[in-house]
Amino acid sequence: MLLESGYYEKVIALTRRPVDRRDSRLVQTIVDFDNLKEIELPQASDVFCALGTTIRRAGSQAAFRKVDFEYPSVLAARSAAGGSSQFILVSSVGANPQSTNFYLRVKGELEKVVTSLPFQATHIFRPSFLIGERAEPRPGEGIGLVIAKLIGFALIGKLRKYRAMPAAAVAAAMMAAARHGGSGPHVYHYDEILALAGRP
Repeated sequence: MLLESGYYEKVIALTRRPVDRRDSRLVQTIVDFDNLKEIELPQASDVFCALGTTIRRAGSQAAFRKVDFEYPSVLAARSAAGGSSQFILVSSVGANPQSTNFYLRVKGELEKVVTSLPFQATHIFRPSFLIGERAEPRPGEGIGLVIAKLIGFALIGKLRKYRAMPAAAVAAAMMAAARHGGSGPHVYHYDEILALAGRP
């Protein structure tokens, strides 16, 4: 979407493995995230962070925290130090650094770190279940997604933010926020995400 928007002169992808996309404006940088503190990161005006895993896939709470907190924290700190203007983060509905739920507490702790850094703007997206194709199967999440789809119509009022949504809508909203979101910290839930996603 970033490439197709024409808004960015260059898109730099920090990934664990090559992306199956060729474009003269795409710079692919294969990264060992365990060494993120040591490697030279390219300068960027806007940084989009969608790093994340599940406790099941990570194998332990410690391994999960490394991927969902340590890696993004280092990326955010180094991006801020390098002069990036905006940090755009995928978090989770319910994120709260005081939560008794480990997953939501880690997400909330990451949000706290990111918003404390000297970016011109931070955009935090808090979707519930994401609908879309995944590179690896997540059976438990799949069951939860089916349930979320079935009961979505019943989630009204303050519960609307727990509705499942397409991952593509979150991606479109992130791009729109980076382009139009203004300064300071911003947090987006279901309705705000959909509104942004429909914005040109």
